[in-house]
Amino acid sequence: MLSLVLILLLSYLIGSIPSSVWLGKMVHGVDVRDYGSNNAGATNAFRVLGWKVGSSALIIDMGKGALAAGWIATLRIDTIPALGAWELDTVVALLAGLAAIVGHMFPLYLSFDGGKGVATTAGVLLAITPVTMLLVIAIFAGVLLTTGFVSLASMLSAVAFPIIVGAQIFIFGTGLDLSVFVVGLLLAVGIVVAHRSNIKRLRAGEENRFTSFKPAQGMIGRGELD
Repeated sequence: MLSLVLILLLSYLIGSIPSSVWLGKMVHGVDVRDYGSNNAGATNAFRVLGWKVGSSALIIDMGKGALAAGWIATLRIDTIPALGAWELDTVVALLAGLAAIVGHMFPLYLSFDGGKGVATTAGVLLAITPVTMLLVIAIFAGVLLTTGFVSLASMLSAVAFPIIVGAQIFIFGTGLDLSVFVVGLLLAVGIVVAHRSNIKRLRAGEENRFTSFKPAQGMIGRGELD
């Protein structure tokens, strides 16, 4: 069990890396949490700091999840006992990914006040079931291009994931482990709950919307920061 403890601890610490905050301070001397939506995630980094920092933060956040599920989960210093009827390696990868997501949302380095975990979740699931995630990414892009709402695209793609996995398992018999479906459901619920403030703004017509998909200058590029 020491292996599992090590995997979860390392995954949480990797997930805790606050890419948007650290990049904003290093590149521009700006704490992204002081502007825009006041969130420590990549979306707010795009909004406040522009596409270069925003895309870098997005890649790092996805990479945290992929690293946890794809590599840290393989570390072994002793034997991990079977975890029920589910496939062991898949379950360990999911647990490592969940630890990274928790780290992103409740980071040790930011007094446990982080982002919403969408990009890190995408990285986890991309490492575990890339074909499914390519479909989910297509749904995300379609919703974003159609509506301009990142929050809505995030929630709908999160809900789409367990639906697609369920179809693969129960209809097409692709061999995906049932644990992916169960965890996918939990993650979908968690992401929707994390976006409850966005849901309120969407209902009130006050949610931030992308009106142009040209490379974002951000508030700092437009000279709007002090």
